[in-house]
Amino acid sequence: MIAERYFNAALLGGLLLVVFWAYSADEPFTITLATKVAILALAGVGLNIALGQGGLVSLGHAVFFGIGGYAMGILASHAQSYQPLTLGPLVIEGTKSMPVIWLTAIIASGIAALLIGLVSLRTGGVYFIMITLAFGQMFYYFSIFWPAYGGEDGLSIYVRNAFPGLNTLVPIQFFSICFVLLLLALAFHAALVRAPFGLALNAARQSPERVQAAGLNPFRLRLTAFILSGMITGLAGALFADLNRFVSPTMFSWQLSGEIMVFIILGGTARLCGPLAGAAMFIALEHWLGGLSEYWHIYLGLLLLSVVLFAPGGLIGIATRQRSAHD
Repeated sequence: MIAERYFNAALLGGLLLVVFWAYSADEPFTITLATKVAILALAGVGLNIALGQGGLVSLGHAVFFGIGGYAMGILASHAQSYQPLTLGPLVIEGTKSMPVIWLTAIIASGIAALLIGLVSLRTGGVYFIMITLAFGQMFYYFSIFWPAYGGEDGLSIYVRNAFPGLNTLVPIQFFSICFVLLLLALAFHAALVRAPFGLALNAARQSPERVQAAGLNPFRLRLTAFILSGMITGLAGALFADLNRFVSPTMFSWQLSGEIMVFIILGGTARLCGPLAGAAMFIALEHWLGGLSEYWHIYLGLLLLSVVLFAPGGLIGIATRQRSAHD
């Protein structure tokens, strides 16, 4: 049996080793794949706070991913065209600065999570799932009928945005940015779990009545977790848009929400590095099995079925022989 912290360290080290090998072998495409793993794992870390710690099964988390992506696309497109964005009396200049775009994506996603959470968290179970799904579809169709930013065709950004001191067009340098942000998000999640807020959130997931009897408000705990979750997912969306230099309505799709949830279930719900293990497995299957058959999702479905039936602790649970992160 391997202690989970050692397995997590091996996962992170393995991702770095793949990138260093690809850099030495001059394989930039492999570095791009690793970057995609880091970004999608970051989105999974965001959802894992709401799902793993709070027990909130959200099928609308792509809303925050898409908002982050469109925050990048809108700001970068206005900087690209030298045309400021006019919102009534407010005039906003475009920017190509990654830190400014990240801050905008985090704030916009946090506000959206607050508004969506205020409505959806008044329900529970299947109703919560359906309301979050409905919000996701609303944003999806709004973006399709938004011609100012490409509508159904999406919006292209010709040059990747800038980070001080780095050349983001160099694959390994852009990977480094995404990997550091993933580490920071993992450290935040680990600290959150051990903090009084994390313990109260976990208790609210198990028995909201007892938490309320203890003088705490389960609604506020879940709303705070939902907002934090949305902010991290929004940051991942901005990075994903920068990776592809393209944003489109598919970033709001319910299929993407489902994929982020699959990362967590594959790796292990509520496990710190579960989203990383799941995202790495998903991208590997998509890349290698996708080259063999266009029906590679069948294999993914069989794997997901096996994990749910025989390994509820996910891939990390198999390695550490722990059925649940809450054991």
